[in-house]
Amino acid sequence: MRTPPAERVRARLAAVAGAELAGTMPTGYQRLGRVLVLRLPPSLAPYRRLLGDAWREELGVETVLVRSGPIDGELREPRLELASGGPTETEVTEHGSRWCLDAGRIMFAAGNRTERLRFARVVRAGERVLDLFAGIGYFTVPAARAHRDARFVAVEKNPVAFAYLVQNLRRNGVASRVRAVLGDNRSVPLEPASSDRVLLGYLPSSLPWVRTALPLLDRAGGALHVHLVADARGAVARASAEVAAEVTRHGGRLLDPPRGREVKPYGPGRTHVVVDVTVRPP
Repeated sequence: MRTPPAERVRARLAAVAGAELAGTMPTGYQRLGRVLVLRLPPSLAPYRRLLGDAWREELGVETVLVRSGPIDGELREPRLELASGGPTETEVTEHGSRWCLDAGRIMFAAGNRTERLRFARVVRAGERVLDLFAGIGYFTVPAARAHRDARFVAVEKNPVAFAYLVQNLRRNGVASRVRAVLGDNRSVPLEPASSDRVLLGYLPSSLPWVRTALPLLDRAGGALHVHLVADARGAVARASAEVAAEVTRHGGRLLDPPRGREVKPYGPGRTHVVVDVTVRPP
């Protein structure tokens, strides 16, 4: 049996830095098409180029990036440094959907794979769907591909992400059914009572945008999908209660109990949760 790639990279590091330091090398990575993204402890910073070259050779990727900090600001910009290679534009394919992006400037959460597929399945025939944090089309693209009779509006504030959103809508053959809107969802003109379903996919918390979303729902009622981060212990119950309280605080009426589910871990002791709730707007 062939040695796993991480162990081969570790052996190359050990030959230069010693076995003890090589033992601190994480084995995990995120592969985004031709680009690999790593997390390295500060102790391995002097060996970043060596590790980048080794991973490129072992996995056959074009470029290796190393995370230098958390996702930054409302535009959700990754903080990355080049370890090896050069080009950072790449394509990610998932369940038949294709996204082009610049991995050095745009985030892509592979851990949301199951939730992207689930959201595509909960959309119903003929619905009007509004995505207030569309990014490059993370959720809108698979949902639009799955529902040719549904109509979508995708709002994105980051101009770099928006350019890729427009490109990805064309790439997936759904541009005629998705209206892409560049701008801050708190100020761009959106028609009241025009949506059956609103997606709030912003982390660490999209709770502040519940107030924005409520008037955009059909007057008879509609669904909100609210993403947020909660303490891991009791995360689903806690997040569901917070969403219900926020809806009520802004005059919405719950038509069904909130339904929460865990999406993925989000740092030590924290969990990414999405809460689905059917409400009637004020």
